[in-house]
Amino acid sequence: MAVVGSGVMASRLSPTDVGLQLLQNSIATGAALVALILALQPVSASFNPVVTLVERALGLMDTRTAVGLIAAQFAGGLAGTVIANLMFGLNAVTLSTHERSGTGLWLGEIIATIGLLLVIFGTIRSGRTERVAFAVGGYITAAYWFTSSTSFANPAVTVARTITDTFAGIAPASAPAFILAQLLGGTVGFFLIRALYPTVPALAVDAADRKVLS
Repeated sequence: MAVVGSGVMASRLSPTDVGLQLLQNSIATGAALVALILALQPVSASFNPVVTLVERALGLMDTRTAVGLIAAQFAGGLAGTVIANLMFGLNAVTLSTHERSGTGLWLGEIIATIGLLLVIFGTIRSGRTERVAFAVGGYITAAYWFTSSTSFANPAVTVARTITDTFAGIAPASAPAFILAQLLGGTVGFFLIRALYPTVPALAVDAADRKVLS
C-alpha cells in the first residue's frame, strides 16, 4: 500500500518530473517501513518471503510457520495494492503495462536483495535488534536510487505490483525474472550471513525466539 499509494500520489503531484516522483516514492516507502517494523515487531515484522526463507534456512523458525508467513505476505501485498488503487479512484485490479527487464535490472535485484539481508541480519547478529527498523528503512530508501531496478527485493511486493498500472507497477511478464533474481540474491545473502556472522549473540537469539525478525 505504501509503495503503490505513494507512487500514485507522486505521479499526480509531479507529473513531469520522474526524478522527483522517485524521491517522493522512496521517502514514503522508507518511512513507512520504519513505522511498521517498530509498531509490529512485537507481533511479527515478517514482510518479505526471501527474509522468511533465510530465517527458515538458519533454523530460526519451523517450516509450517514459514509457509504461513509467506502465504500471508503475498495475500497482504495483493490486498494493499487493491486498497491503494481504490483510494486513488482507480480500478481495484489493473494489470501493469510497465515492462522491467534486462540483465542490468536483474543484477540490480540480486544486489538489492543481498544488501537487504545483510542489513537485517547484520544488525540483529551484532546485538542491535532495536535498530532494525531504522536500518531497513534507510537501506530501502537508498536502494531505490543506487540499484538499477529501484530495489523491489521482495517477491510478495513484486507480485502485488503487477496488479496496478501506475508508477510503481511491473508487468506480469517481467515479474518471474525479478523473483528469480531475488531468490538468487537470497541464496547468496544466506551464505554471506553465515560467513560474516558465524555466531549469534544472546540478544539476537532471544529476538528470534519472539519472532521479531524483520
